[in-house]
Amino acid sequence: MGLNQPFHLRYIDWLWGVLHGDLGSSLENGQPVLQLILERLPATLELAVASMAIMLVIALPLGVISAVRQHSWVDRGSMFFAIFWISMPSFWLALILLLLFAVRWDVFPISGRAGALFSLTGLSYLVLPAISNGARRAGLLTRMTRSSMLEILNEDYIRTARGKGIGRRSVVYTHAMRNAMIPIITLIGLQVPTLISSSVIIETVFAWPGLGRMLVGAVERRNYPVVQGIVLFYSLIVIISNLVVDVAYSYFDPRIKYD
Repeated sequence: MGLNQPFHLRYIDWLWGVLHGDLGSSLENGQPVLQLILERLPATLELAVASMAIMLVIALPLGVISAVRQHSWVDRGSMFFAIFWISMPSFWLALILLLLFAVRWDVFPISGRAGALFSLTGLSYLVLPAISNGARRAGLLTRMTRSSMLEILNEDYIRTARGKGIGRRSVVYTHAMRNAMIPIITLIGLQVPTLISSSVIIETVFAWPGLGRMLVGAVERRNYPVVQGIVLFYSLIVIISNLVVDVAYSYFDPRIKYD
């Protein structure tokens, strides 16, 4: 294991192995860490994508409608919704959903993962973890979407477009929405690390066989190579998501150019 060497030499050896696709071996069973990660990675990505989809499907329409109908009952209801979910810890929501929909009403499976990726059976196991992981972020994104849209809707060019007789839907979705997307895209990019980090808790509560649950087990058993490998993969996911967000800026705002 190289534990007889100084820590700086062990670190250099580990970095050299990473550059060659070798993340070391598990201290428990001797299996390559990269192989273990690749086996669990699809489950974690499935949960993250489903959580992100729930966040976007709920937050973007609510935020836009709330801004367009400011001070109406729809606006007050959506803001109550947003504050309610922001104030609710993910692990507590997960336990409540388990108690109601899995234990008491037996609508969804209580834990685990089964079926192919995004299959009907797989979705039945995915619903509760994805809601638990995405609901709180939906509240944050709803408030950001509303405030960003309100700022744009008060601009002079929006009033000019309305004065020219352009339809309300075209004004909102063609003129206002695209210009309001920069702060929204930024928040979405910032939510990727939180979705990944909170998946550690959600995967533990629902016994979801992803990287988060494996990370918790590796920490408990002091399986350091596995911990290092998973943290490295999490870091890569965050870096890639930030790169995608930066590239998306130029799509929503043509004034932003990248050389």
